[in-house]
Amino acid sequence: MAVQNTAKTAVKSKNNEKAYRESRRSSLGALFEKEMSDHLRSRRIIIIIMIIMVATIASIYGAVNGISDAISSDSHFIFLKYYTTSGNSIPSYTSFMALIGPFIGLMLGFDAINSERNDGTLNRLLAQPIYRDTVIIGKFLAGMALIAILVLASGILTGAVGYLFIGIAPGGEEIIRLLIYFLYTIVYISFWLAMSMLFSVYSRHSATSALASIAIWILFAIFMSLIASFIAGAVYPINNEYEQAVNTLPNYTLQQGINRISPYYLYSEAVSTILNPATRALNAVTYAQLVGILSSYLSLGQSLLLIWPHLIALFALTLVMFTITYVGFMRQEVRGN
Repeated sequence: MAVQNTAKTAVKSKNNEKAYRESRRSSLGALFEKEMSDHLRSRRIIIIIMIIMVATIASIYGAVNGISDAISSDSHFIFLKYYTTSGNSIPSYTSFMALIGPFIGLMLGFDAINSERNDGTLNRLLAQPIYRDTVIIGKFLAGMALIAILVLASGILTGAVGYLFIGIAPGGEEIIRLLIYFLYTIVYISFWLAMSMLFSVYSRHSATSALASIAIWILFAIFMSLIASFIAGAVYPINNEYEQAVNTLPNYTLQQGINRISPYYLYSEAVSTILNPATRALNAVTYAQLVGILSSYLSLGQSLLLIWPHLIALFALTLVMFTITYVGFMRQEVRGN
């Protein structure tokens, strides 16, 4: 009898666990659809699409004007050059994505929570038969999905125009490198989405969270290099010939280490490596290390060995940022207006 009761209890517990998982899955799916619908129906999606289209068209125009010079200097991996070539003072596609990518993430997440809290819809949403953590997870996943769609659409459009212009199809390794680049770009923009959602959780007003997010972006994209240069110059000064001979290498190494705190710098450094197989090193290289090195291109595996710390670091930063957002949202009290 005791064995039968134990068996029934185990079956019941297993059924309850299965029902719990199905309930979470259905509630997450419903919230995901709601958030995607809200994004696609909002006016900001028009602004985002316009920004991406302008940047894509401008980068295509610059690449078309500069691709001939790039090919004449190096005729290998021509299709990848279409994404990294600039022309007529117009930045390349990768440079545009490094600059406008954060704005996409910030625009999608700066009012994700506080707008619903101020409108009084958050407490009504939580009154539905859904789990509380499903709200924050569903919003983040919907934002990531929309970011993935926009990045892939823009990247494929650029590649299609490049194929029509240069008439050369990408090789297998070039396609894999581009896929890694697109994936890394999605993670990069998702970091800014998570950060903007963080400020949305802890700020009552949308304007406050937007300004705070933009301030962090300006710090990382513009002032971080100035801060790194100032700190490195103070620790390892290079004001005279002796200091230049002794401190140049540690000064540069320290600058590079401080700059790598910035997601913008991590992204730019990793992208320049994965889309340019000629890049053989990211850290400072001495003359003794250059002696005997053959002039060749790195394979895909070797390029990944160079940038895997960047990939892991940016993924970890995104995960940490979302975790802080998740914990903050779960601990907040939601009251009706």
